[in-house]
Amino acid sequence: MKLFWLGTSLAKPVLYNGSKTERCPRLLFRSFDNHLNLNQQTVQTMWKNYLKVAFRNLMRYKIFSFINIFGLGVSMALSLVVITLVLDQYKYDRHNSRKDRIYRVNTLSEKYKPTATTTMALKEVLLTEVPGVEKAARIKRGFGNMSMMDFKQDVNIPITGYFADPEILEVFELELESGNPATALSEPYSVVLTQETARKLFKNPDPLGETVKVGDQGEYKVTGILKDKPDQKSHLMFEGLASFSTVPSLNAVDSTAQNSLESWSSVYEGYLYILLEEGQSNAGVQQQLQQIAKAHYAADDPEKHGFALQSLTNIAMGPDVNNAIGPFLPRIFVIFLGALAAIVMLTSCFNYTNLSIARSLTRAKEIGIRKVTGAKRSQIFLQFISEAVLTATLALAFSWIILILGKPYLMNLRLVQLLRWDFSTSLEVYPYLIGFALLVGLLAGFFPAVILSSLQPIRVLKSFGSIKLLSRFGLRKTLLVMQFAISLIFIVSAILVYRQTDLFLNKDRGFEVAHKVLVKLNQTSAEQLKAELIQQSNVESVSAVSHIPGAGVIMGDEFKVSSEAEKQEMDYFHVDEDYLSNMGVKLLAGKNFSPQNPESNKTKILINELAVEKFGLGSPSEAVGQVMYRGNDPALYEIIGVVPNYIHRHMLMQDAPMALLYNPEEFSQLQVNYSGSDEAIVATLNAAWNKVNPDLKINYQFFEVEMNEMYNVFFGVLGKVVGLVAFLAITISCLGLLGMAAYAAEVKTKEVAIRKSMGASVPEIAWQLSMGFVKLVGIAILFGLPAAWFVNNLWLENMAYRVNIGVGTIALSLLFILVLTVLTVGSQALKAAFINPSTKLRNE
Repeated sequence: MKLFWLGTSLAKPVLYNGSKTERCPRLLFRSFDNHLNLNQQTVQTMWKNYLKVAFRNLMRYKIFSFINIFGLGVSMALSLVVITLVLDQYKYDRHNSRKDRIYRVNTLSEKYKPTATTTMALKEVLLTEVPGVEKAARIKRGFGNMSMMDFKQDVNIPITGYFADPEILEVFELELESGNPATALSEPYSVVLTQETARKLFKNPDPLGETVKVGDQGEYKVTGILKDKPDQKSHLMFEGLASFSTVPSLNAVDSTAQNSLESWSSVYEGYLYILLEEGQSNAGVQQQLQQIAKAHYAADDPEKHGFALQSLTNIAMGPDVNNAIGPFLPRIFVIFLGALAAIVMLTSCFNYTNLSIARSLTRAKEIGIRKVTGAKRSQIFLQFISEAVLTATLALAFSWIILILGKPYLMNLRLVQLLRWDFSTSLEVYPYLIGFALLVGLLAGFFPAVILSSLQPIRVLKSFGSIKLLSRFGLRKTLLVMQFAISLIFIVSAILVYRQTDLFLNKDRGFEVAHKVLVKLNQTSAEQLKAELIQQSNVESVSAVSHIPGAGVIMGDEFKVSSEAEKQEMDYFHVDEDYLSNMGVKLLAGKNFSPQNPESNKTKILINELAVEKFGLGSPSEAVGQVMYRGNDPALYEIIGVVPNYIHRHMLMQDAPMALLYNPEEFSQLQVNYSGSDEAIVATLNAAWNKVNPDLKINYQFFEVEMNEMYNVFFGVLGKVVGLVAFLAITISCLGLLGMAAYAAEVKTKEVAIRKSMGASVPEIAWQLSMGFVKLVGIAILFGLPAAWFVNNLWLENMAYRVNIGVGTIALSLLFILVLTVLTVGSQALKAAFINPSTKLRNE
């Protein structure tokens, strides 16, 4: 009789002996003349049986199956978020048929990281002096609202966009639904709109020739409507593009602004994109750019300016640069999210490996019988791999349900809204998801399959209960220690991110924050509105300012104390005479700006203590009366007062020397200090505004909200992400610990029964069963705490104002870990300790 292994342990077997067929309850064999020929039907049957047995095992071990599917499912949900985010970012600009020939010219500096902007004077030089450049197109901010990525928009400007050269339509392959692309952006005060914007602004379905008023920038004639292509994504997001030829006329009243378009030192004016000729190497153009930089920047240039090409397809999800345009997710941030997802997924795979090996003794006899009756190691290996892949596939379905349910919450995140990420669930995503599930199944099941398929049948069948697959402190314990160490790192990180965000939002900045509201002037007279507001009973004080401190906006220039002295950078704000009282800041020396003689205030300056120290002016009282030069301005500024240091930059940066200047032309908003309720001040603001400028809508925001916007957007999202990852990591780790404890309690039921029959108490038995796991968690703490301290110090060191990893943070993290460990292990230990010994020993 010839016996050959074909199926799986749970399939019905057949014994072929001549013409007689006998059935065995668990094995399936088939006889061949000399060799085992696996045709297509046989292979299909084999895999069908593998999956059938895998499903039966999942149903048989329900607790272990739930732990594995739940753990893999929640970690896969996080991983799928990252995968869909990467796929979404990868779509940007990929539709452009000439994407491999389009580059953005970035500006390099030794003092700062690269900036996406460059000098506008570079365009003509590239077209006339650099061979291989087919087209060049400039883009400049300043048209309408500043950017679709800005936190705040002007409610009175109905459009957001850029000034652009006519070539931009061809370079970015922007097709017009109506209008002539050759002339649409040629004439000054012409604009091309998106279809959505055209529908928003006009009732006419074809508004060519219509005009749109854009704030104080004048009226623009609609010369083109872009085709709506929702499936095409570009890093350049706008509602309208105005002709670049408009810029000189807007700058006509400001010769400085006009000259900046031609200045090589003005590298922050706009963006420059070039289209190379077919077959032209970008390396050759890059070499020419280096020569251009040498020709136009002096050898002693302190910033060592240079130029670098950045591929169009490398902008989204590319390197971090200053002055980014459009939705921009730096590559380092994607790597960070990917690393978090990978770590959580790794802990889930650890769970699967642990529980599979722990359960191995239960299936050791099955494996031994199958091997004795002819099963090959490769077939046993494939059986366990198929179980892992089936588990991962079920986990994928579970994770997809989690994502669909969590999508509304995800879409409400401010960062997601800024990126305009639609969290695509289109068919093109599914191949990646299925491939990901197969990969996870292979990773999770590989090691258990190798271990279990290597069992020796003779040894297994002789004394399978005494088999030790691993050493005293082997893989299972190592994985458990690693899981809890990783969980501890995330718990410490989550606490620190929360504390750091709380510090940013609630730290004493050195000035009054509460009961203050900002009103954007928007072509409204600051004097008239201020006079109207100050008469109201719930208005304490009003001050006109250029911008507010601590919100991330920094204006600076070079100052010096004498014509021979070296220039040094100093931040500045334009404020009026009521600013200090409005902010609750008192002078250390000198006097404030004069309310009686506003014109004389233009040559006066207030500085902070850091400025006194940096410029070597002695004490605050000694600094009063001295003079300063600003940039290339020949006028002298007399120091009339010194204010204490307060946090005027965002708190990621160290504070710096600061000056307060007086220039009403720079005032952009009013700071209103009020008493009473928020609702009452809003009504007061509306009433005052309608008296002064009824033709425009009022644009206001509470001071504290605007100042903390950046922290809430970035650190708020970061805190939620790290907190979620910490929750997932510790949940998955505790599930794994629960499974291990449940298995340990199950295999030791006879030992527990004997101990109880000999007089052992419930607490003693529970302690005996729990002690091993508590020790493992203790070891995880010994490894996890130093790692958590090291990892978190890497990012905390970059904060100018930072929290410390103190005893409180460590104690709270350890308490959290220990409480969960006790609850998880203790529940199973107590369950085992309360068994009835007579029931377990009755048949012994």
